[in-house]
Amino acid sequence: MIETGDLRKGITLEVDGTLYQVLDVQHIKIGRGSAQVRMKLRDVRAGHIIEKTVMAGARFTRARVERQPAQYLYSEGDLHFFMNTETYDQFPLSKEQLGGALDYLKESATCELLTYGDEAIGVELTAAVELTVTETDPGLKGDTAQGGTKLAKLETGISIQVPLFIGVGDVLKVDTRSGEYLERASSA
Repeated sequence: MIETGDLRKGITLEVDGTLYQVLDVQHIKIGRGSAQVRMKLRDVRAGHIIEKTVMAGARFTRARVERQPAQYLYSEGDLHFFMNTETYDQFPLSKEQLGGALDYLKESATCELLTYGDEAIGVELTAAVELTVTETDPGLKGDTAQGGTKLAKLETGISIQVPLFIGVGDVLKVDTRSGEYLERASSA
């Protein structure tokens, strides 16, 4: 069991027989009333997001989620296939189960496969991934790291803000938690 004071972003809970991943937690103290906790939860299986408010001190069942090393293989329709790198078992996951992780996944990428019992329920990415720039406006002579930013489209289809000196073909390190540019890994 886990209490509301121990809730953190990323924890998986079982509420009324449904698995939810905690996306956000806010502790609210009202003048005379007792404290409340407002949570934003994502249904792990269906993918939809709900908000739930409970009294402080409420208890929840923490789901036993295991992590296995995996590799992203390919996508077919709405399903994306991952392979456990130790057992070579393959697991299909839907777009809803992957959520925002799909923006940072390219074929052969490694990640952690999250399983609940024998069921694959999602993936956990590394803190940063390397992606190649496919489209961006050309940089101008004199552009520096302290200058402004421009929009760049990466190989997975996501667009992020990058410094002006970044060009097409550059490989960038991107933070998977915030979606922000970290550094240039190599240039074209």
